[in-house]
Parts: sequence; structure tokens; C-alpha cells
Amino acid sequence: MTVADSSDLWLRRYHPAPDAPARLVCFPHAGGSASFYFPVSAALQNDSDVSILQYPGRQDRRNEPLVDDIGQLADRIAPLMAPLFDRPVVFFGHSMGAIVAYEVARRLQDSGHTPASLFVSGRRAPSTHRAEKVHQRDDDGLMADVKALSGTDTQVLGDEEILRMVLPAIRSDYRAIETYGTENGTVDSAITALIGDKDPKSTVEEADAWRAHTTGDFRLQVFDGGHFFISSRAPEVIEVLREGLRGSVAVG
Repeated sequence: MTVADSSDLWLRRYHPAPDAPARLVCFPHAGGSASFYFPVSAALQNDSDVSILQYPGRQDRRNEPLVDDIGQLADRIAPLMAPLFDRPVVFFGHSMGAIVAYEVARRLQDSGHTPASLFVSGRRAPSTHRAEKVHQRDDDGLMADVKALSGTDTQVLGDEEILRMVLPAIRSDYRAIETYGTENGTVDSAITALIGDKDPKSTVEEADAWRAHTTGDFRLQVFDGGHFFISSRAPEVIEVLREGLRGSVAVG
């Protein structure tokens, strides 16, 4: 963690709920920002106090240096999480965010804090491997992959000014996740893996391999959809998270 790091810098709370029985921490996907999870925060504000990570190099942090290494990103985030553990904590990460959430959970476990549950969405398990080098493509090639996943509004991608602003963050995040080493570690948190049955970035079998990364309970939830099924199947995903939050309170 750098001297300048603080929870105010890294965490966004759009719907503060200080009296909520649990906390939900959301980790964005590659190229994503905190605002992507605004609808999740709104939907779950009666069930949890929702905090959303804002990585460097985007939106209000766009002038900060990007972090293109998952381990370094997790190292900077983990120390900020400890104050949240005054009640049960649930992590939810999509795509690259799933891996970041997992790595943060591993670091917290070493310091005596364990999230009650870890929801890993749209990402194959760390112990699976694909040789991906999208981050090495030219701008057109990188944008083609992003558009194919439907993870960014195509209107935004067609705006050259906005594109120049988001492209460095997208490339940096792709580099981070595509150079992430195969890991065989575990966490004590229960893991729920969520996956779209048409996701080009992970098969159902690759998502099911997350079961090897927890010493606790494991569940696999398969949705109809592609990589961003969390948007196309938002009400269903919200209910899975709500169930997990309530379960964390019952156990905690």
C-alpha cells in the first residue's frame, strides 16, 4: 500500500447503509469502474452496506498510474478492508474482479480476516489456464475483443474522446489478468461461482474448478447468457447475492 492509499480513495458507497447487517464489497471487471455496480448497490441497500472498488486510472482516478499486476493491486486493496469486518463481509467480483477479490481474500485470511462468502462471476478458476495475449493487440484488436464481450456501451466505444480515456485502463487490466500466474491456493470463505453458459472467457467446467480453491462450501450457478450475463440476468444475480448476504448474517 502506498502512503496516498485510503479507503476514501479506493471505495465508493453510493447508498450508505451503516446499520445494515452485512457488507458487500464489489470488484469491477477489466476496464470497469465503480459506477458499473451502481444498480447492484441500489438493489441491495436494504440488505447490506455496499462498497465498490474504484481502481486507479479511471473516472475520478484517471490521472493516477495504472496497476497492471493482479498481485500488486490486491496488495494495495487488502489493508483497506480490515475496518469493514465489524460485521459479515461478502465479496463479489466479475471477470478480472473475481480474481482480484480472490487474491484480496487470500491476503486478508493471512491477517486474520475472512470474508463469509466469495462470489466469483464470469471467470474461470485460478488453477485453469489459457494462453491469452489480447493486451498485445493493436487498439482495433483490443476494442474488437471488448465489443465481442458486450461489456462496454458501443456508443462509448464509438466516441473517440472517451475511447482515448478508457483504452489505457482496458489494456492495463487485460495485461494484469492475462499475465496472472496459475495459483493453486485456497480460502476458507465459501465460494459461489456464477457463469454464463455461453461465456467465451470460461466454460462451465472451468468455472466449476473454483471448488478446489475453498476449504468451505462451494456452489456453481449457471445462467443463460454470455460474459455479461450479470447485466442481462441482473434480477436473478441480485437474488443470488441477496441470499448469500442473508446466509452470511445467519452464520455470522
